[in-house]
Amino acid sequence: MDQAHRPEQDHTPAFEAERPRLTALAGRILGDPSEAEDIVQQAWLRLHGTDTSIESLPAWLTTVTTRLCLDRLKSRTPVPRSEIEPAESAPDVADDIALADTVGVALQAVIDRLTPGERVAFVLHDSFGFEFSTIAAILDTTPAAVRKLASRARAKVRQPAPDDQLADWEVVDAFMSAAREGDFTSLLRLLAPDAGVDADAAAIAAGTPERIDGRQQVAEFFNGSAHAALPVYVGDRPGSAWFHRGEAQVVFDFTIEGGLVTGITFRAEESVLARVVRRRDGERRG
Repeated sequence: MDQAHRPEQDHTPAFEAERPRLTALAGRILGDPSEAEDIVQQAWLRLHGTDTSIESLPAWLTTVTTRLCLDRLKSRTPVPRSEIEPAESAPDVADDIALADTVGVALQAVIDRLTPGERVAFVLHDSFGFEFSTIAAILDTTPAAVRKLASRARAKVRQPAPDDQLADWEVVDAFMSAAREGDFTSLLRLLAPDAGVDADAAAIAAGTPERIDGRQQVAEFFNGSAHAALPVYVGDRPGSAWFHRGEAQVVFDFTIEGGLVTGITFRAEESVLARVVRRRDGERRG
């Protein structure tokens, strides 16, 4: 059994033991590794400055980290208090299969659109296995309300509404992120079954394949690659490009239909490269 941690104790070793778990939790809630590290550092500062006894340090840190994440989410998208109040009764879905660990890169954009309460309830319950009563204490609401939040979030992740269909730039960025990280499963999810790659003459001369046919082959080609590629616009279309010494050398021109990549054309013609404009990850036009 954990002994109470007194203010005069050095919490550093215990905190460092918890840091990986807290970072994973914050990263899943926020969807941003840098923000997650910042949140965990804030949790450390809260711990360092507390003058109260702590019966269970892991539980205390989980609560503080989650509430800091919740504050960060609410600062992004203010949500009325009613969002975390109990709604009508619903079938008990607490025993449904956990979905969060199978959510691919593309669906992170759907998770990003959940309300803060839905997101916290979904991640803590479906990803980390917390009881609804524990999450309710963190959110300062009831277990019934948390169950409803998790159910609502799970439904949105399973069957995104039409308005939740990924924008083209989200698909491009998700695909390139999966390529860099070697996330083969997510690459397959983002590709249409008949997806293919082709190239213009200039790109072939620069060393790109002339043609790749089929989702499996395209995913295998990109898996773990494209580390030097950066987000760009080609005209008004979001794409990516391989850069060398600050200059775009080959553009990855995406064709996207229904939220899936149906084709990628490697393009290196001077007229195309002249239209390339760098963009930030997640930036959209219009």
